[in-house]
Amino acid sequence: MEENEQVIHSSFWANLFKPSAKKMQSDYVLTDYPPFVELGKKDLQLISNIVHHRQYIPGEHIFAQGDPGIGLYIIIEGEVEIKYADKNGRISRFASFGKGDFFGELALVDGEKRTASAFAKTDVKIAVIFKPDLDNFIERYPKKGIKILQGMALIITTRLRKLDEEFLNLGSK
Repeated sequence: MEENEQVIHSSFWANLFKPSAKKMQSDYVLTDYPPFVELGKKDLQLISNIVHHRQYIPGEHIFAQGDPGIGLYIIIEGEVEIKYADKNGRISRFASFGKGDFFGELALVDGEKRTASAFAKTDVKIAVIFKPDLDNFIERYPKKGIKILQGMALIITTRLRKLDEEFLNLGSK
């Protein structure tokens, strides 16, 4: 942890959908992630055509706070940290992710600017689905697209419910 860095624990950044340890022994499988669980084998093959693979070295930016949100990232190997810098330069670490975790999914829904930065903590291999590719997929296959968007909604609502629980528990202490 850096000198001027604080750690913030929040359910919103928790990965509530991590695949089982058994499934993580092999390469990632898209069916392990909520946006893709309702898709069949043929559909998954079509989606695999828009998956890009990236590698990062320790300390390298995966994306920076303020960048356009353009993709969902699935960690194949390594560790990633999510950090936020406030206007005074104070850095908060929101999350650390490892193999099987995913992040950046809000970008697939709204395409807004990144609210935090993602850094490779170790050597990292990542599978990425970029928003423009997914948008094209959804246009070509609207029924499959609805299933993907329903999976995205599941992620967001689950995280918000956990955040609500956390907030309500704070008030009862």
